[in-house]
Amino acid sequence: MFFRSKAIVGLDVGSSAIKVVELQTSSSGYKLTGFGYAPLPPEAIVQGSFMNSPAISNAIREACEDGGIKTRDVATSVSGHAVIVKKISLPAQSDEELEESIRWEAEQYIPFDINEVNIDHQILQEATTDGQMDVLLVAAKKDLIDDYLSVVSDAGMSIAVMDVDAFAVGNMYDFNYQPTNDGAVALVDIGASVINISVLSGSVPLFIRDITSGGNQYSEEIQKTLNVSFEEAERIKVGEAPGGVSTDVIPQEVEEAMREVSDTLLGEIQRSLDFYRATASSTRNIEKLVLCGGSARVPGLVRLFQERVDIPVDIANPFARVEIAADFRKNDRIRELAPALGVAVGLGMRRLNET
Repeated sequence: MFFRSKAIVGLDVGSSAIKVVELQTSSSGYKLTGFGYAPLPPEAIVQGSFMNSPAISNAIREACEDGGIKTRDVATSVSGHAVIVKKISLPAQSDEELEESIRWEAEQYIPFDINEVNIDHQILQEATTDGQMDVLLVAAKKDLIDDYLSVVSDAGMSIAVMDVDAFAVGNMYDFNYQPTNDGAVALVDIGASVINISVLSGSVPLFIRDITSGGNQYSEEIQKTLNVSFEEAERIKVGEAPGGVSTDVIPQEVEEAMREVSDTLLGEIQRSLDFYRATASSTRNIEKLVLCGGSARVPGLVRLFQERVDIPVDIANPFARVEIAADFRKNDRIRELAPALGVAVGLGMRRLNET
């Protein structure tokens, strides 16, 4: 049944760009059969709010046209301050009782009017010997969901699956790296304006947090330091010299500005991981830190992370175990953007017959 299920498009609506990925199932797992990318105009999305919906819809269409994607059903995901994810423990109970318990728990943990959010949950672990079960509570503001439904519909598509960014990244990592349940890994997805942090043991999330900071801070500092456009600063951020030539040499003033931003972001990430260690009921230690997101490509970032944490640091490859169709094997953009495609790839692995 798994290999007969219908594919849907993984749609990542980032604050700086739209990324779409289409994966077909194959005998070895998945094959990349569609990939598209379209930048968004400045401030089309500000702090998670859609400020220019027509531009977002246009970019979704452009990305699909760019990738030759005809499928109209999409899986997309949300993150940021309008999304709450909380792991809770509840006494063993029936499905009907659980629905009531989830709503009551949501009222305790969610800082919004309960009538203004959509609530969902997932049982992580059935009742153990102590009669308790672990449940993941997820809530997202209805206004945010409505915004997504609107821009996707205006782009001529339909949302079949609504997910959370951190879950999509976890899905990508689980397939490509097949982690065990013995230890834990910290996934840090550094987007343009939001950093998603999740700690996983195997495929089970132990901790999730979103930080309202991101790679745009690098670009803004470079823009001020060199007095260049934001677009030029974006290119310099990932190691291109003016004119689009790749270089390993970073001007000293740029390196200093980027290090200051890195120190700030690292401090935020370190505090989140320290909070996990101090409060988690799990005894599993974080054994590895994996970076993804567009700003994972910032030159020297892995080295800076390695200086601050005492565990190995890597950059995720969303296509580590994904077959690449012949049409895309020579596509340089896929290789360049791979770290930024974790969410889209994880979403593209979803299927219409999933619940």
